[in-house]
Amino acid sequence: MSAGDAKGAKGAHVVVVGNEKGGSGKSTTAVHIAVALMLEGRSVACLDVDTRQRTMGRYLANRRTFVKAAGADHVVMPADYALERDGSDDAAAEKLRLLIEGATINHDVVVMDTPGSVSPLSALAHAYADTLITPINDSFVDLDVIAHVDARRLAVMGPSHYAEMVWAQKKARAARDGGSIDWIVMRNRLASLDSHNTRKMTGVLDELAKRIGLRVVSGLSERVIFRELFLAGLTILDLKDAVGPQALSASHRAARAEVLELVAAMRLPAAPAKAAAAEARAGS
Repeated sequence: MSAGDAKGAKGAHVVVVGNEKGGSGKSTTAVHIAVALMLEGRSVACLDVDTRQRTMGRYLANRRTFVKAAGADHVVMPADYALERDGSDDAAAEKLRLLIEGATINHDVVVMDTPGSVSPLSALAHAYADTLITPINDSFVDLDVIAHVDARRLAVMGPSHYAEMVWAQKKARAARDGGSIDWIVMRNRLASLDSHNTRKMTGVLDELAKRIGLRVVSGLSERVIFRELFLAGLTILDLKDAVGPQALSASHRAARAEVLELVAAMRLPAAPAKAAAAEARAGS
């Protein structure tokens, strides 16, 4: 049974965006996924587990400011659950558990952004994932976080530290509620033209997918617009409605398509409204 089919006793589907390396696009990915799922009619909560950098939290704060200043009530706003880090590690872990469990009761989907470093809180968040998305820049430098690769033979020698952590949290998740984690590695910043490096990466990732049980999908290209939208708290999916009816550029349309293709690749259960409509049609 896939993680998309088995949510256990909790109500929401939990999406964790994780990678123990900074600069891979985790926060941008997390916020775009949250907005895309809201536009499908889902109730979405966001939880920033990175209590130091708080990029996702700042992204959503910018979004609230934009909505208030522009009167843009049509711009959807996910619920924002803030994790305050004070006290002991055990106290912080208990706060995170309570936030996750509260969010899963009150929403259809919970999207968590995690730190780009080893952290007990990050490991705990991973253990709650139904879907884990790991963005990596399309290079062997980023791939080294997941797997050790023999440079001469381009063969996978074994999982690296992050993959070992994910495997441990898969076992923790199974022990807790019998659930599973659908692990997706998302290749960001793919070159627009085929290259020798891209082909080598594809071969190694295909081997890795078979060995440690993950799926590989294409992610987001390197585009200036993704960085510019952060200050307004907007996503590429908001752009047309937020700034007016003018036509999007070809690059913006391509960026929208990348986000929507990523969400489709996640294979989440149907949104509640769509599921209810399908049941109604089946019963008629």
